[in-house]
Amino acid sequence: MCFFSKPKVAAPPPPPSIPTPPPKPPRQADPATKAERAREKKQLATQQGRKSTILTGPRGDLSEADVSKKTLLGN
Repeated sequence: MCFFSKPKVAAPPPPPSIPTPPPKPPRQADPATKAERAREKKQLATQQGRKSTILTGPRGDLSEADVSKKTLLGN
């Protein structure tokens, strides 16, 4: 195999022209949509607040309790 020779494979043809992207949707939303978004955002914020206080699952704490009593100076 010679590294200095040209490859014998032809290049693929160029792709067809790229179509233009669709126009951007209008930025103005109706008041009902804005109210619904605000309600969802508030609901998510309150749910996040509750999740931060729950430290266990629905079955509770399943880990073993440390009930061994330590003695002073190994007695």
